[in-house]
Amino acid sequence: MKNRSISGVLVVLMLFVYGCATPGSPGGMAPVGPNYRPVVDLRQGQTPEQFEAELQHCQRLAAQTPGAGQSAAEGAAVGALIFGALSALAGGRGNNNLAAAGVGALSAGTYAGAQGEAQQRAIVVRCLAGRGYSVLSY
Repeated sequence: MKNRSISGVLVVLMLFVYGCATPGSPGGMAPVGPNYRPVVDLRQGQTPEQFEAELQHCQRLAAQTPGAGQSAAEGAAVGALIFGALSALAGGRGNNNLAAAGVGALSAGTYAGAQGEAQQRAIVVRCLAGRGYSVLSY
């Protein structure tokens, strides 16, 4: 019974972390991933209208790479397999292996989700910088 409770808590934590990492999630502080909107300093000759059009293009480019949700799901699957296998190799049995797999899924999923979001944000920044904008924030 205790291991079922631990597994349930891990599932709830994973859903919470996924919700926090998902763009546009309630309680989110700012758009993330492909919806990231950096602070830029418009240089002479650059108009706000031109910036908006190029920002949207850069955001579409960023959306072509795996974001937080997809990266978190893939990382969780890999983490669960690796931690579960390591637990089994270390002599763990049954529910111990399941708990280890849950910890692996949570930790690897969280890390991979953050990496996916950061990669999309970096694409938006590099794209705008490549078009001559002075990007002031990440």
